[in-house]
Formats: sequence, C-alpha cells, structure tokens
Amino acid sequence: MNANMDSILEKYANLIVRVGLNLQPGQRLLVKGPVNKMGTTIVTAPLVRAITKAAYQAEASLVDTMWHDDEIELIRFQHAPESSYQLYPDWRAQGFLDFSSNGQAAVTIYGSDPNLLDGQDSESVDKLYKLALEKTAEARSYGFVNAYNWLIVAYPTEAWAARVFPGDDPQASLPKLWDALIKILRLDQDDPVAAWEAHIKDLEARRTYLNEKQYAGLEYRAPGTDLKVGLPENHYWGAARFETQSGIPFIANLPTEEVFTIPHREKAEGVVSSSKPLSYGGSLVEDFSLTFEGGKVVNAQANSGEDILKGLLETDEGSSRLGEVALVPHSSPISQSGLLFYNTLFDENASNHIALGRAFKFGLVDGVDLSDDEFAAVGGNHSLTHVDFMVGSDKMDVDGVIHDGSAEPVMRAGEWAFDV
Repeated sequence: MNANMDSILEKYANLIVRVGLNLQPGQRLLVKGPVNKMGTTIVTAPLVRAITKAAYQAEASLVDTMWHDDEIELIRFQHAPESSYQLYPDWRAQGFLDFSSNGQAAVTIYGSDPNLLDGQDSESVDKLYKLALEKTAEARSYGFVNAYNWLIVAYPTEAWAARVFPGDDPQASLPKLWDALIKILRLDQDDPVAAWEAHIKDLEARRTYLNEKQYAGLEYRAPGTDLKVGLPENHYWGAARFETQSGIPFIANLPTEEVFTIPHREKAEGVVSSSKPLSYGGSLVEDFSLTFEGGKVVNAQANSGEDILKGLLETDEGSSRLGEVALVPHSSPISQSGLLFYNTLFDENASNHIALGRAFKFGLVDGVDLSDDEFAAVGGNHSLTHVDFMVGSDKMDVDGVIHDGSAEPVMRAGEWAFDV
C-alpha cells in the first residue's frame, strides 16, 4: 500500500470516527459487518486498523472487532449439512448487544462479494439470514431508537470492484473503485470534515422544509411506477445527522444524500418498479416490481432473483410493508458517477428509495417513547428486517399531498422542486 493510500485511509478513518460516529472519550467501539455476517470481512483489515488508531486518538476506552471470511461462508453453503442452517453463534449477538444496550458505539463495514452466494440454494440462504435477524433482533432494536451512535460505511474490495467494473483487469478495477469512492466521500477535499459539514447543512434545510409541510402523503410517478404512500401524523423527516438518547450527534451513513421519514404501514397503494438492482443476502434481485394494496405487497415480480425477493417478503408480516421513504436528487455525486455499485449504501444515495420492513421510531415525533404496539397503532411498521431498494431516476416526479387532498411538487425529473 503506497503512502497516498495510507493518507486516504487516515482521512477516511478520521471522518468515520470524528464526524460519522462522533466517538466520545471513554466510549467503547465495536467494528462489525452487516447483520447477515455480523463480522467485517478480513480484507477490510487496513481500514479497521486505521479506524482503531483514530478511535484511540479520540480517547476510546476499547476498540473490538468481529471478523468474517467470505470464503468460509461460501464453504458452509457448499458443504455443511442442512441442520447447519438452524445454528447461529450466540456469542456474536451477545457481543453486539453488550455494545448497543450500554450506549457504546458501533461501525458496520460493508466489503463482501455482492455475488458471493449466487447459485447457492436460496431457501437455505433465506433460512440462515432470518435466523441471524432473529438472534440479533434485541441488539438491533437499540439502533432503531438511537440508543447509541452507529454508522455504516464500505471498503473497496477486489470482488466488489470486479462487479462494478466487469471486464476490467482486476489490477485496474480496484483502483478505479477507490477513485470513485474518494470523490463521493469527499476525501479528495483539503478538509473533508468541512466539506461534509456544508453538505449536511443543505440536507438539514430540506429536512426542515418537509417537516414544516407535514404532508399527508407522497405520490410517485415514473415509468413502471404509480404509487401513493400515506404518511402518519407527526412524522419526522431526518437527514444525515441524528442524536443519541444521551445527546451525542452522529451520522448513520457515509455517504448520505437522503432526506427520509416513515410511511404509514397501511397506506401504500399502487405499483413501484426498481430502478437499480438490490443486493440482498449475497445475491442480486434485478428488474423487479411490487404492487401494494392497503399498505401490503400483494404481487412481486422480478426478472432475476424473484425467489430471493419473495423470501424477503415472507420473513414476517411486516416485511411486506413499508418502513421508510427517502428522497435523493438525481444530481447526487453517486448518481453523477454513472456507476452502479451493487451496494445499497451507495446505490440508495443515488436515487429515491423506499424500504421494506421495520420503521425507525425516531421517524415519528416522540416515537422512541412508544411501545411496539403503540407505534403500530399510529402507523409505524415492525419487522425483523429493513431492506432499502431504489426506485428513483431522472424520470421520476414526486408530489406532496396536502391534507385537503390537493398536491404540490416536491421533485420534478428527479430533482428538488423547491428552494431552501
């Protein structure tokens, strides 16, 4: 690794620790992977080490890491007995719970091969992923109410780069992916922290505008999409920066270009078509559409990965309902890169997106104080899962529905239709 890459990793780690997590002196930090893997893949080690150094420089009391190896995961699906898919290492869930329930901090690093499990038995993949969701449900519940400062980031790997740049020489594709992410993460700026602060201010201004509007719902129109989504009373639009229950400001995703809130779980009508593939559980779902009635998916179709999609929808009752609606202008840096990243963290920030599954309680004013039953009674959705998928494009219009039934532009041709 050359000196320039060392500098990039140092900038990235400082952005993660000081801006994203806003790690506080004395806090512990857990470095992990996504829920279906829990550990971060071992190829992310250079970033993990840089984060560890930055965290201790920020006076963290302890940095601990859960590791994962893609090859070992693949070997399990290729050779393990069927009974293996009923087993989950409880110590991983308990370790995550120890950090989240005690107000510590956690960073999730995505770096696995997006096509790792292509060709493996989808039923087995679904079974193991659902088991992981069940085992980590308590630990993850603390994130849905911002009980601790958490962050999701990504690290370029050869497998990921090969998917983004098919046909390129592997030695060329990885540097190209790094170049793209450096620009998107604003690491090419003299002061990435200052650049992010300016970007966050714009997102927060749009959040304020939408919160003042308190629309009754949103209407989406685009090729293959004609969808009406109701919003609950006292919904709250979030953007970029959040605050833990103990008062620590943090940013949950790097990068982030979205302004988002929760939909009413029983108020989605019409059809919506994906505008980008969904990477889920190690496989891809492409060119899919969902039809909603009474807030619930009643029909799902996909050109590829349809069995994976239907498995997701059948996770539990709430997995076939919406838990998030998010607005992202088509002119976002990720969209303008012209790349398909096959990684939801990036692709969702290139496009308007919605999520199946659990809704964040902080998407409702004083929602974190509600029980699950109280949250559901006012329209919040509960599920083991929360999966974002992309629906926006430069051909999408979005209207805000006023309570008298009239509507006004929110986005036109994929761009904001209001000034702040």
